[in-house]
Amino acid sequence: MLKHCLLWLFLTASTFASQAEEAQTATPTNAKTAYIIDNLYTFMRSGASKNYRLLGSIDAGTQLTLLSSEENGFLKVKDDKDREGWVEAKYITQTAGLHKQYQTLSDEMSSIQNELRQAQVELPQLQEQNVQLTNQNKQLFTQITQLKTTLEQERALKQATSSKEKRQLLTYGGAIAFLGLFLGIILTIVLSRRKRYQGWA
Repeated sequence: MLKHCLLWLFLTASTFASQAEEAQTATPTNAKTAYIIDNLYTFMRSGASKNYRLLGSIDAGTQLTLLSSEENGFLKVKDDKDREGWVEAKYITQTAGLHKQYQTLSDEMSSIQNELRQAQVELPQLQEQNVQLTNQNKQLFTQITQLKTTLEQERALKQATSSKEKRQLLTYGGAIAFLGLFLGIILTIVLSRRKRYQGWA
């Protein structure tokens, strides 16, 4: 009997202490995720009233899943241990508590540190690849420069050859024309003399 009285006194004192803490407004009924407010722990009950038996306590900042709308100032929830029960709506908030935020930031920091370590491991490899690519780029630039020079030389040689061929053609054409003219004159003279000799005969 004494144990039951002490338990009842403890629960009553806890209830009054919890009500003295700063409370926030209950979450909207359409929200699916909620949290127990910071700086307290509260109790989960089997029904939507303080008259129902206790199922256990829930620590501050615990993430909950809302299962029903508000009833008699209580909300039916599921906690992180998959327990279902009713908790006073004034102890539930839609904003994650400091403990949850700290855990999230700690996880993000760990992830960033892992990425940083991975980057530090990959950095020498990337630097070596950068050196190799830089050398390849220099070699390719040198080859391109050589090819440009060779192409310009071939173009100049082709132009010189073409000019030389044109001059040769003009020279050959002039020589052939001169030779034809010379032969024409000789033939004309020879034919003229033959006519004269035939006339005398």
